[in-house]
Amino acid sequence: MESITVLYIIIAAIAALGIVVFQYLYKQKAKSKINLLLAFLRFIGVFGLLLLLINPKFSQKTYTLEKPNLVILADNSSSISENGAELIELMSSIGASDKISDRFNVASYKFGTGLEVLDSLSFDEKYSNFHKSLSALKNIYSREQTITLLLSDGNQTIGEDYSFFKSNESNAINTVVLGDTTLYKDISVGPILTNKYAFLKNKFPLETYISYQGKVTASATVLVRMDNKVVHREKVELNADVNLKTITIQVDADSVGTKNIRIEVTNLQDERNVNNNVRSTSIEVIDEKTKIALVSDILHPDLGALKKAIESNEQREVSFLKPNTANNLEDIDLFIFYQPNVKFKKLFDFVKDRNSNSFVITGIQTDYNFLNRSNLGFEIESGYPEQEVFGLLNNGFSKYDIANFDLTDFPPLLSDAGPVLITTAFEPLLGTQIKGKDIQQPLLTVLEQNSNKKALLLGENLWKWRVQTYRNTGAFSNFDEFIANLVRYLTSSKNKTRLNVDYEKIYEGSNNTIITATYFDEAFLFDPNAKISIKVTDTKTKNTQTSPMILKNGYFESDLSNLIAGNYSFVVSVENYQKSETGSFVINEFNLENQFVSSDYLKLEKLATNSGGKLYYPSQIDELIGDLEENNTYVPTEKSTENIVSLIDFEILLAIIVFAFASEWFIRKYNGLT
Repeated sequence: MESITVLYIIIAAIAALGIVVFQYLYKQKAKSKINLLLAFLRFIGVFGLLLLLINPKFSQKTYTLEKPNLVILADNSSSISENGAELIELMSSIGASDKISDRFNVASYKFGTGLEVLDSLSFDEKYSNFHKSLSALKNIYSREQTITLLLSDGNQTIGEDYSFFKSNESNAINTVVLGDTTLYKDISVGPILTNKYAFLKNKFPLETYISYQGKVTASATVLVRMDNKVVHREKVELNADVNLKTITIQVDADSVGTKNIRIEVTNLQDERNVNNNVRSTSIEVIDEKTKIALVSDILHPDLGALKKAIESNEQREVSFLKPNTANNLEDIDLFIFYQPNVKFKKLFDFVKDRNSNSFVITGIQTDYNFLNRSNLGFEIESGYPEQEVFGLLNNGFSKYDIANFDLTDFPPLLSDAGPVLITTAFEPLLGTQIKGKDIQQPLLTVLEQNSNKKALLLGENLWKWRVQTYRNTGAFSNFDEFIANLVRYLTSSKNKTRLNVDYEKIYEGSNNTIITATYFDEAFLFDPNAKISIKVTDTKTKNTQTSPMILKNGYFESDLSNLIAGNYSFVVSVENYQKSETGSFVINEFNLENQFVSSDYLKLEKLATNSGGKLYYPSQIDELIGDLEENNTYVPTEKSTENIVSLIDFEILLAIIVFAFASEWFIRKYNGLT
């Protein structure tokens, strides 16, 4: 309490006493007991009122004992399954210590691909991401004193290198290395690098490497098989100094279809882990390539962005043409006209006569009068100034699924196009927004007339969208897939369908085997109430499984992660809708967790050292428990909390004041005093 407040209280007491003396004691000849009682009650009442006016503040302190956290992080990946019993025993030993329970708030987590609260351990995670899990714990316990105890073999399959992880200053990480740390002799096949697609009668590249771990020289034979036929054989000799051999070959694509590729290296004598001696992948051989002509009379960054996006699908080939080109046009499947002018007339006439599909992109150098005279199914008003236009995704677009396209933070396109009048059937993919207002005009739209398809984009600087996609995600896939899907639609001769299915032809392991579907009602609006099921058949065993597809955000999904490696066909069907969609895919047999021979204790030791912790072995469990019980660095801390309370918050003071004045009044009336 401040000294000035104390002074006010003294003055209040003196003032209250002065009032009492003046009213009850001054000039009173006989000072009866009643007068003294009344004087006391008046003093209490007046002094209490003055205290309320002064409203002094009092501090209240409460003390709490805060214990540090002990976070136990257990590896739940399949690479540690052989040491699972040992891990569980270690956790039981730590949990049985009463001293640890008294000193720490103990919390247990498990991790594989991500971090989860530990309820049970299954040791079936196919990936282990140390860095992601440690980062999550760092955020959870960022303001608290924490010891993390990591129980693992140290073998990481995805994510950033955890040995360089930096923890908070108040968070030490102790590691317990599980498994065999002995360096055994081992030979293995590395990742297979090849294309997703190859073209019939062409050669496709295939590359991998053979790595060796050991001290003595070892020889082995590498076999490359395609559909069980040996297409390459090579002998390798490796030692401690030369421990890696790159295998680079060209393979003939001599028949159409999905081809299973298997690379294997012969086992070494007494080799402990032979699971990593084989790797598989698949490639789809197709018999034609979609050819796309990008026609422009100017140089612009959009041309390069479009070429990169379209050719991200290896089935497509883009060639640049000038408007006056007249040769080799019959092989073109799609014409993209970039900012056309009167020079494009011959090509426009060719496309019209041939009934070819086309994509028109306008910009500030477009001749709108020429476009309007070309009878393309739309007319664009000209004479408008250059302005920035933003895209608005049309979630009701029904031609194909665009739900995954993300326009977040996309910069505006540049356009001088006025309102557009479309005279044929059309459906916009993107609407137009100018200065924050939806002007109810399409920015990107598709048009259909009989079997002919067109697309119209009213703006330039698409290259900025591709750059922004990379800024947002670290990859170009968001933009590239959007353009690729538009090109696929324009080059497809299929009629509009209400059921669309999206899937990969080849899955590396079953962990990410996802098939999605969209279904539209008769008005071609997305129908979230549809009942869609998928029937999957193993083409070898003929075993089938049928399951419903789950509604997600604008699409249906089926997670087939339970399938084992093999070839599968599927049928997606909708209740009360006669048409179904079929397809096939391959799941390659691969488990990255099975590629390790021994524990990576060096990384675990580096992680512990960098964070102020220590590396332990299972045989040192008693030492670990002793360190946790006796280490004075992490002890419970007493914390005080000061709470400032105003006198006016004390309701009892108001009750005393009321009681004092009420008692005084009653006594005066009872004794006949005025």
